[in-house]
Amino acid sequence: MPRPIQATIHTESLRHNLARIRLAAPDAKVWGVVKANAYGHGIERVWEGMRGADGFALLDLQEAERVRALGWRGPILLLEGVFEARDLELCSRLNLWHTVHCDEQIDMLATHKTHQPHRVFLKMNSGMNRLGFAPQRFRGAWTRLDALPQVDEISLMTHFSDADGPRGIAQQVKVFEDITRDLPGERTLSNSAASLRFGAEPMVRADWVRPGIAVYGSAPDFPDHDAAHWNLLPAMTLASRIIGVQHLAADDTVGYGSNFTADGPLRIGVVACGYADGYPRHCNTGTPVLVDGVRTRIVGRVSMDMITVDLSPVPHAALGTEVTLWGRASNGTVLPIDEPARAGGTVGYELMCALAQRVPVAVE
Repeated sequence: MPRPIQATIHTESLRHNLARIRLAAPDAKVWGVVKANAYGHGIERVWEGMRGADGFALLDLQEAERVRALGWRGPILLLEGVFEARDLELCSRLNLWHTVHCDEQIDMLATHKTHQPHRVFLKMNSGMNRLGFAPQRFRGAWTRLDALPQVDEISLMTHFSDADGPRGIAQQVKVFEDITRDLPGERTLSNSAASLRFGAEPMVRADWVRPGIAVYGSAPDFPDHDAAHWNLLPAMTLASRIIGVQHLAADDTVGYGSNFTADGPLRIGVVACGYADGYPRHCNTGTPVLVDGVRTRIVGRVSMDMITVDLSPVPHAALGTEVTLWGRASNGTVLPIDEPARAGGTVGYELMCALAQRVPVAVE
């Protein structure tokens, strides 16, 4: 039989989470963000759960081709725009909308030969200091674009650096609003955190919101709030089974480096999951897992193919018992992906995206 580890993509959870975003940001259209192969879930696997979005936002031209191949005829937005002039040919052929964040991209458009003018999203650097035109240069960029016959409608966008933290978004919203006040075009500002925390404010939700991580069931402002607080459901479950049981005596150690020592008799289970499956190597002793839907902990180090877990809360556990590394156990208990991510010193985004190719994936 195959090794007993599997990831499962939950279609209904994706639908639920999209609906939750719509409730938080009423009247705004919603981009389904499927960059990074739908945050590691797989574009084709999330399609049924996310086709209720108003458009799809991504980075890669090949991903855009995959979305079109699924039958999507609505808007697709390239969040980083084009990387070289010839990319514009595919934008024309696939009818892609694309971000413009630098002078070079305007130059590419100015020399592009097309019969169909492009829909572009002009990006302002309102404080994130990654991509976008500085506020004092934004209107000049808009004027250049507006003069090009290759450009049809110009939409306006920015991206928040602190929507998930105490600094908040007020300053960036003010900068964006001050500069764009009398410019025409649709607007998009909000990521997951801004959509959930501030989406009730018309200026913040604007015309489009761009939820990413929240659609996949992770809380964008964890640990201040967890997924249950935002009524988000896990879109991915990673589960395995116990493949061995050991009985420890006091002072016995576990795993590489012997960095866990039993302080008394202890029964542990060996689980078919390790860092070669994408499970974080730094999720060591204390990281939560569910065994048969019961919360317990990892003991010892995560190795390439195995982890070891404390079976004290689950005395009936034996060979073949289900172990949920994140997501929803068979009994309905949920272990949010944010918890093992935090224990490993990272975020849920990375765990989703790092799922290894050797892990089989099912869709339900």
